[in-house]
Amino acid sequence: MSKNYLLGIDIGTSACKVAVFDRNGQVMAYANGDYPVYYPREGWVQQNPEEWWQAVCGAIKECLSKGEISPEQIAGVGIDGQSWSAIAIDKDGNVLTDTPIWMDTRAQEICDRLNNEIGSENIFEVAGNSLQPSYATAKILWYKENMPEVYSRIYKILQSNSFIAYRLTGAVTQDLSQGYGLHCFDMRTGTWDAQMCEKLGIPMEFLPEIVPCDQVVGTVNEKAAAQCGLAAGTPIVAGGLDAACGTLGAGVIHPGETQEQGGQAGGMSICTDTYKADPSLILGFHVVPGKWLLQGGTTGGGGVMRWFEREFADFERSRKEETGKSSLDQLNQIAQEVPAGSEGVVFLPYMSGERSPIWNPYAKGVFYGLDFSKTKGHMVRACMEGVAFSLRHNLEVAEKAGAQVKVLRAMGGSANSLLWTQIKADITGKDVVVPASDTASTLGAAILAGVGVGFYKDYEEAVSLTVKETRRQQPDPSRKEVYDKAYRTYRELYDSLKHMMVRQ
Repeated sequence: MSKNYLLGIDIGTSACKVAVFDRNGQVMAYANGDYPVYYPREGWVQQNPEEWWQAVCGAIKECLSKGEISPEQIAGVGIDGQSWSAIAIDKDGNVLTDTPIWMDTRAQEICDRLNNEIGSENIFEVAGNSLQPSYATAKILWYKENMPEVYSRIYKILQSNSFIAYRLTGAVTQDLSQGYGLHCFDMRTGTWDAQMCEKLGIPMEFLPEIVPCDQVVGTVNEKAAAQCGLAAGTPIVAGGLDAACGTLGAGVIHPGETQEQGGQAGGMSICTDTYKADPSLILGFHVVPGKWLLQGGTTGGGGVMRWFEREFADFERSRKEETGKSSLDQLNQIAQEVPAGSEGVVFLPYMSGERSPIWNPYAKGVFYGLDFSKTKGHMVRACMEGVAFSLRHNLEVAEKAGAQVKVLRAMGGSANSLLWTQIKADITGKDVVVPASDTASTLGAAILAGVGVGFYKDYEEAVSLTVKETRRQQPDPSRKEVYDKAYRTYRELYDSLKHMMVRQ
């Protein structure tokens, strides 16, 4: 049986996504697998990696069944995953505790102490990233100080995609693009820095071997095949960071090309072929060899709208059958009826603290400008605009660091909203291109597998075959003045309130 297809797995925050693609990037089948996010205390946000694995197994089986695809037709599997996990496993591969995820800020005091003892500048010089509690580094040390019974049994620390690769193959690895989560990772050379490991107090034996993102790390073993439905012997590549795979899946492989992220989180990833670091931003290796990604990562992306819909859209949900439109589509419609700038309503989208460029784990979401004349539509549009303002803030910092950005290539669920992508174009002043697939992350993971197994000769061929442009939205100059004014309010609001956004 010919091996015609590639399979991509995306370990997201609220669900995993699995998709099968043909050589031209056409989605042959698609399935999701949900799992919970746990919030046991303020600042704690964690997940159970075993629940990821169970969801992945279910989604793979559903995907193959829906597409009537034989497991033997899969030429290779790529995996992408959320950033900054710290999955502690023992020598038998058992998960020792739930992993704090990228929204978790419990280790702020550890970061403060290390930045003081080692010197924040010294850490940044090696890692190319400032030491913040959302990264994996301090989470490992948090285990040491607060879970000694777990820490004493740690064999390796894995990331989200490497954990799934381990479950599929038994291979313990660390892909290059996820290395940026650890501050003992040298961002210039892509290797572990033994001296910084010692300074931070992270044993080097906890850290897996670093491998290229498109390297075949193993094949599906018999046990995994029985659990997930893939054929034993199917090649698995290391995979990479979800934002980096999404960047590849959006067609960003050349310097200056930029992905705009609209999944649970927001932000952007700018491709560069030279080392460009800024303490306010995030720097990591691209999944494409020889490239870096200068990133802005925010907590408020598409998740802001999911939160708003969950809490305030009972009426729209009740009218779904009557209108034939989802609650999100209805919210989009009422937001479209509100003028640009939301008539003075401004929203700070700091719904789980905030990452770049303000790096404040205690930042809070804020609506400003409400009065009796304002409607739900004003609030919905202000949410969309607030996320776009955070994107503009990151882009401005990146451009000051020397990055050049002309066009944004959108990915994630929010790219399906014509209104939201137009708002982002208007606020940033950049063209927004939307590729054909709204499964950019899984496509990027599949492309890694395709290059790794020789399905494609290189990334140029893969992108030329698989990534198509569906629409391009350009900034409307008539809205520039009102959005510039609203953006100034957005920036002044945080500056005025940040003295209150501190640990209580």
